[in-house]
Amino acid sequence: MRNIINLRRLLPALLAAGVAMAAGSATPSHAQTADAGPNFPDPARATMPEGAFVNVENLRKLAPGMTKQQLYDLLGTPHFSEGVFGVHRWNYIFAFRETGGGVIKCQFQIQFDKGHLAQAFYWKPESCKDLLAPPAPPSAPTPAVAPMMALTLSSDAMFGFDSATLSPEGKANLDRLLSQVQEASHIQDIMIIGYTDRIGSERYNLALSQRRAESVRDYLAAHGVSPAAMQVAGRGEADPVTQCNDKRRDRLIACLAPNRRVELKGTARAQM
Repeated sequence: MRNIINLRRLLPALLAAGVAMAAGSATPSHAQTADAGPNFPDPARATMPEGAFVNVENLRKLAPGMTKQQLYDLLGTPHFSEGVFGVHRWNYIFAFRETGGGVIKCQFQIQFDKGHLAQAFYWKPESCKDLLAPPAPPSAPTPAVAPMMALTLSSDAMFGFDSATLSPEGKANLDRLLSQVQEASHIQDIMIIGYTDRIGSERYNLALSQRRAESVRDYLAAHGVSPAAMQVAGRGEADPVTQCNDKRRDRLIACLAPNRRVELKGTARAQM
């Protein structure tokens, strides 16, 4: 049993000896204290010049101060004949799969201090160490932005005739709008446009349509919609949706009702 334990302790050094040990060679010239930077051997001399696929997680565990036995357990046998005694470098050739299916080969060198503990790690080319970077955490999904259903509200159902003060029915209509987007804070932007019919002067109607649009904006803002997300405009009697030729005023007012309206258009962030 004692012989088996001793053999396990010697195994990393014996495996690192490789061909040099079999040929009875002396300690190689590169067996020196690791203080001169990397000196990579010719890849053609490697026992696996094609490169060995390695567990990247094992490479991420490497750190100065590790023993040769710990390194051997993670990386296996060095790929070059490193000698037996006074060995201060282990060299490997590792292979990595590319996303497109190709293979990247990298030389890797471990240097040890006089106490035979890992002191430094080197890659050739240097860019190979980037392959050890952990994958980037998934980015937070960007909230989807969807167009709000265009909403046209009758001014007659929002305001009294020739008035810019919201009626109870008008407030109920706006409450349904807020319920439609579920949370006022989810509204990204909203355009509020007021219109009137052609009764009255153009200047008066333009001002009235602007005041009605502002009344809608102020109500939505009071219920949680960001004022910065809303724009208002009054367009007076522009863009009529119906034409009427009635002579009687009461019939004309009733016929022109569709033109007296407030339109709301915008976008809202989808619920997550």
